[in-house]
Amino acid sequence: MKILKDILYKVAIEAVKGSTDIAINSIDFDSRKVSLNDVFVAIRGSVSDGHDFIDKAVNQGVIAVVCEEFPERIINGVTYIQVKNTNEALAFLANNFYENPSSQLKLVGITGTNGKTTVASLLYQLFKKAGYKVGLLSTVKILVDEYEYKATHTTPDSLTINHYLNEMVNEGCAFCFMEVSSHGIDQKRTEALQFEGGVFTNLSHDHLDYHSSFAEYRDVKKIFFDGLPKSAFALTNIDDKNGSVMLQNTKARKLTYALKSYADYKAQILESQLTGLLLKVNDNEVWVKLIGNFNAYNMLAIYGVAIELGIEKMEALTLLSELESVAGRFQFIISKSKITAIVDYAHTPDALENVLQTISEIRTKNEQLITVVGCGGDRDKTKRPIMAEVASRMSDKVILTSDNPRTEVPEKIIEDMEKGVEPQNFKKTVSIVDRKQAIKSACMMANENDIILIAGKGHENYQEINGVRHDFDDLKIVTELLTQLNK
Repeated sequence: MKILKDILYKVAIEAVKGSTDIAINSIDFDSRKVSLNDVFVAIRGSVSDGHDFIDKAVNQGVIAVVCEEFPERIINGVTYIQVKNTNEALAFLANNFYENPSSQLKLVGITGTNGKTTVASLLYQLFKKAGYKVGLLSTVKILVDEYEYKATHTTPDSLTINHYLNEMVNEGCAFCFMEVSSHGIDQKRTEALQFEGGVFTNLSHDHLDYHSSFAEYRDVKKIFFDGLPKSAFALTNIDDKNGSVMLQNTKARKLTYALKSYADYKAQILESQLTGLLLKVNDNEVWVKLIGNFNAYNMLAIYGVAIELGIEKMEALTLLSELESVAGRFQFIISKSKITAIVDYAHTPDALENVLQTISEIRTKNEQLITVVGCGGDRDKTKRPIMAEVASRMSDKVILTSDNPRTEVPEKIIEDMEKGVEPQNFKKTVSIVDRKQAIKSACMMANENDIILIAGKGHENYQEINGVRHDFDDLKIVTELLTQLNK
C-alpha cells in the first residue's frame, strides 16, 4: 500500500477536498478498471471525458479522485484533488507510485517521423549482443529483457510506461530504448521520466490530423529536447533542416550525425546492395545488413548512442555489422520465379519516397517496379494525394488499395489518393479496394526479376475495419501468393 500524499510529490495541486494522508491501492484513468481504495484520474480524451465517469469510479470504491474540475457531488470519505492538467498529474503519480524507475536505468528516447522503431529496436538488439539486460518500448512490441508484451501505442500512457520500466528495473535491465511520439509528448506521457539521452531522426509530413500545422508538430517534438537535463545527451540528424531546431534550447550535451554535413558522427555510403550497405563511419569501414540512405542514418544514430552510453568504438562497429532488420522494415523475399517482394511500413510520403529511392538505386531498370499502397482511415487526410503522387511517379505500375480504413469508407480514401496522380501517370495506376486482391494482382502482373513493393502496414498483422481487427499480414500473404503462382 502507498500513501496518497507520497505519490502526489511534484504534482501541481490547485485545491484539495479531503485528506491526502490515506493509504491507496492502485491508480487508473479507466473507470472500468478501478476498485476499492484506488485513485481515479479523470483524463479529457478526444472521444470521452473522464470527468463524466467520476461518480461511476466513486461507486466502485475509489478513495481519491484527481480532476481538473471538482464534480458537483462531493462524497464524504473520498479525497478530491484539483490540478491544472490531469495528463501531467498522471505522469508524476505513476512515476512516484513505481518509485521513479527511469532513474534506476539508462533511458534513451527516440523521436522523429521515420526511423523511431528501427533505431529503438536495433539499439535493444545491439546492447543485448553486448551482454546487457535491456528493455524496449516500441510500436512493434515491449520487451523486458527476454519477456515480450504486445504494444498498443507508439508511446504508451504514463502508467503503462512506468509499470514496464519498473518491471525492467526488477529484471535487472541496465538500459531501455523508447520511441517517443508527438502524441506522447503533447499528452505529457513522458513527463517526470528521467532520460539519459534523446535522439532526433527526421521530420516530415505526418499526424496533421492531430496537430494543427507542421510547425506545431515540429515544436511538440522540440519540447522533448527542451526538457532533457544537463546530464543527458541530445543526438540529432543535422542533415534534416529541423535537426538544429531540436538543439536550440536544450540543456543536454549537443551531438550531431549526418551523411552530408559536418557532424560528430559522420558516414559515407561506399556500396549499396539488396543484401546491405558498406559504410565508412568516421574513419572506419563497416558492412551492415540493412539497406538504403535512410538506414545509413539509422545506423549512425545507433552507433552514436552506443558510443555515448560507453561502448568502445570497435566493439560498437562489430555489433553494428551483426544487426538484423526489424520486422516490417524493408523485409523481402525472392520467389522461385525470381520475383522480389518487399514489405515496408512506409506510411508517410517521405518514408515511401525513401524506400522507392532505395529500390531505384539497387535495381537494373530492366525490370518492373510494382507498388501496392494505401492510406489509413481516420488519420491525416492531407498526405493521401501526396502518397499516390510519390508512388505513381517512382514506380512502373501502382495499385492504390486499402490500408486500415478504420471507420472511413475505403473507396473514399482511395478517391482522395487518386487526386494526387499526375495525368501522365494515369495509365500505370489502378485502384483495387480489397488489399489481398491488390497484392494478388501485383503478383500476377509481375514477371521474372520484377520487384513488388507492398507499403504502409509493415509489421502489422491485422487490418482494422469499422473497429474490428481482422487477421492480415502483408508478408505472409505475398509469400503464399507467390508460392501458389510458382506451382
